[in-house]
Order: sequence, then C-alpha cells, then structure tokens
Amino acid sequence: MPLFGLELRTPRLVLRPVWDEDINGLTDAAVAGIHPADEMPFAFPWTRDARPALLAGTAKTIWRERGWRAPHDWSVSFAVRRIDDGDTTPWWEMPVIGRQDVTAKDFNILRSVGTGSWLTSSEQGKRLGKEMRLAVLLWAFDHLGATEGTSSAYNWNAKSMGVSLGVGYSTNGERRVIVEGRMEPETLLRVTPDSLMRPEWTLQTQGDQAGIRAELGILPPDGA
Repeated sequence: MPLFGLELRTPRLVLRPVWDEDINGLTDAAVAGIHPADEMPFAFPWTRDARPALLAGTAKTIWRERGWRAPHDWSVSFAVRRIDDGDTTPWWEMPVIGRQDVTAKDFNILRSVGTGSWLTSSEQGKRLGKEMRLAVLLWAFDHLGATEGTSSAYNWNAKSMGVSLGVGYSTNGERRVIVEGRMEPETLLRVTPDSLMRPEWTLQTQGDQAGIRAELGILPPDGA
C-alpha cells in the first residue's frame, strides 16, 4: 500500500498516514485534552469517552477507513508529530500530538477535498494547526490535483475559524446541525489553489505519489 510510505514534512511537523503503532499515541493525545469540558467542537462527541472506549473507537475508525476506501469515497488520516530544531530524537519516536484528516467523495468528478483536525491542548496556540492544514492542502492541490478544499466550524469556534481564514479560506454559507441534542449554526468554508496563502516554506514529501494516486483511484484531470 503506497499510502503507508507517504510522509509530509513542514518546518515543525511530520505527518504520516496512521499506522497501527500510532493508535495508542493518538489516544493518549486525546485523553490529555483537546477542548474545554463545556465545549464540543465535533459532530460526534467522541471526546467524552474514557480511554478504553477512545482507544477502541480510534482503532475501529482507522481500520474502517482503510477497509472502505474506494475511488468514489476515501479518506486519509494522518498522525501528526512535532519536530524541534536541535532535538536529536528520531521523529518516529516523538509523541503524536494530533490528527489531520483529508476526505473526498467522487473526487474524479468534483476534485474537492474536505479537512478535519485536532491538536492536543498543550500544543494549541502555536500556529501548528495552520501548519498541518497547509501541509495537507499543498499535498492535495499539488500532488492529487484537487481544485477545491472545504472545511467548516461552529460559529463559536474562533480558533478553528482562525486557522481556516488564516490560510486563505473564505466563508461559503451556513448550515444548522445537531450536536449533543442541540442546534448549532455552522459556517462553511472554501479554499482553492489560487486563494490558498502559500507559506514561505516548501512542503517536503516522501513516497510514491503516482502509486498513492492509483491506490486512491485518482484519474488524471480531463485534458491531462
């Protein structure tokens, strides 16, 4: 599976599709805290679970993602690790600090990807959320041939909204959703290769990009 050889590297982060060995680290990062107890930024309130349920739920989600992946409906979940200048610890021994997802439906027609992410609380407020979002958008636009990225945030979630607006998304409407039995207004967001605020740094990638496109069932754009 070429996806297991994919690596995205930014100045401070390494993103790699989740391996089974990462599942405990993802669970630990979530248990350490992602959001205040009186908030729920996720449509499904999975962060309310205790560690055993979180571990099982994370494993099931990752395994289901791999098993159900098809050209008309796929997702890739990345484990995110931080790398620091001067630290000689190999990056694969660094703890997982969050997760960054990329999803797509009917990609060969729509050329659109969605994103979702979270960071453990101790790593928030350091602009890492922006860096990991840029990593997957650059990968999707420059290597997969995406022409649109979408995201969303509940109207109260200024942090998430700030990450999106800070990399070039614009608002694209609103919808109402139900979270823990109550209605929440949610802002929709959209970015394109032209509106993306590309960073000064260059995304470093490893892996067989042609093989990854084949694994995801991605066809060349019309006319390519």
